[in-house]
Amino acid sequence: MPPTDAPLTDAQKSLRAQMLATEHWSLLASRSTTQSEVLTRIAIFLTLVSAGLVTLGVLGNATGFRGWFGLAAIGVLVLLVLLGVITQIRVFNTATEDLAYVLAMNRLRGAYVDLDPGIGPYLLMGTTDDGPGIHRTYFPFATRDRSQVFASSMMVMLVVNTAIGGLLVGALVYAATGSAGWALAAGAVLAGVAFVLWMRWGYRSYAHILRVHIPLRRSPDA
Repeated sequence: MPPTDAPLTDAQKSLRAQMLATEHWSLLASRSTTQSEVLTRIAIFLTLVSAGLVTLGVLGNATGFRGWFGLAAIGVLVLLVLLGVITQIRVFNTATEDLAYVLAMNRLRGAYVDLDPGIGPYLLMGTTDDGPGIHRTYFPFATRDRSQVFASSMMVMLVVNTAIGGLLVGALVYAATGSAGWALAAGAVLAGVAFVLWMRWGYRSYAHILRVHIPLRRSPDA
């Protein structure tokens, strides 16, 4: 529990509640805008991926997959990989921003409970800005498990990005060696390594926020 201040008058409590509510709405608006922006960028990226692969199919049929088709395919894949990296970084940044918003709003709910302890049972989301409080806000009716991670937008981006990166490496290896086996192996290895590295980066970014954050209010069972 945070240290208690001197007793407040009813007028002071009313003013504090208004200021807290204003900050809460500001955080909600910022969180909503951030989520909407990143989902739009993901949709744009997936649309470009679909358009790029369809374009390669059309060019392949037109050229018989010979001549300048290889150069065009590599160019399209390089562009998609670059856009994918940019979008993936934004997805990870959004995840850490969202965590910060959740921490801030949990802290505000804790302030509401300080003003009126009787409202505590009516707050479904977390009222502590620590690990258990975060989990309660993200998963109020369930224990967090791997299904939430594997079904997330971040995972969709990771699968698509690593697959495109593998295609690019495979195309480069095939252009250099003419061996489909080596191209398939190189692409699969690159995709696997890239997937692990992206996951590691995303986890470390998320964990860094929790490591540097100093909770103002902790859960009783923390």
